Amino acid sequence: MPDWLEVALRTFFSVVFLFLLTKLLGKRQVTQLSMFEYITGITIGSLAAYISLDLNSHWSLGMVSLVVWVLVSLGIEILQMKSKTARDWLDTKSTVLIKDGKILEDNLKKERMTTDDLLAQLRKKSVFKMADVEFAIMEPSGDVNILLKRDNQPITPAHLGIKVGPEQEPQAVIMDGKIMNEPLATLGYSRDWLLTELEKTGVAIENVFLGQVDMYGQLYVDLFDDQIMVPAPQALAALLAQLKKCEADIELFAISTKDPKVKKMYTQCSEQLVETIVALRPYLIQ
Repeated sequence: MPDWLEVALRTFFSVVFLFLLTKLLGKRQVTQLSMFEYITGITIGSLAAYISLDLNSHWSLGMVSLVVWVLVSLGIEILQMKSKTARDWLDTKSTVLIKDGKILEDNLKKERMTTDDLLAQLRKKSVFKMADVEFAIMEPSGDVNILLKRDNQPITPAHLGIKVGPEQEPQAVIMDGKIMNEPLATLGYSRDWLLTELEKTGVAIENVFLGQVDMYGQLYVDLFDDQIMVPAPQALAALLAQLKKCEADIELFAISTKDPKVKKMYTQCSEQLVETIVALRPYLIQ
């Protein structure tokens, strides 16, 4: 067999074999790596290159070495799942960098971080003032997570005492000009409904690169032609305007009537409608 063909075949089988072994190890090997996972990744890559190019050695020996490395890595991952002591020793513990708004200089030195490094990590979290940070911790992966001081945290509906329903993820119902039936059925809509919504925007389905429907039933589309602007859906805004118009009409009826009972009824209806509009407003304004 010619050398070039042997190298090509070895490389091909190495790639396939390495892919299967990586699938066995799971997603952790391709995300943030611990120190041992980093070493494992380098070693497995070196072994794969050795199998591909070293024609003087039998390729099966490299495969055996790969299998041993993967089994060791798999065993260590199982050990980490069952033992916190093993996790702390292999992955190291998290390190607190800022506590009660104070930078812990000794911990910075322990992690070999400079002040510039710390500030850079804070900027990655969109924090440009150290004084805004209440707590910061470095994870074993090297990421720095922060907790802002209470007066610098963004306001949420919970802070205002407002209860909101669960948010459902939008579904991609059109991809590359083709209707995706399963996501559409998940939302409870039909193909006819989707085609009707497309007609409202004046867009043909074959021109749609991506179409998404949110939990409120609004369709958002992106076209292949980036020069064409598609207007944003106005169904929710129109509903809000209609509710306000109804409120104004009821108030007008209450002012116009001279019957006290009817006036009281209209007033109560108007108040109830105002409460409904206030409750629905966060959902109607996107």
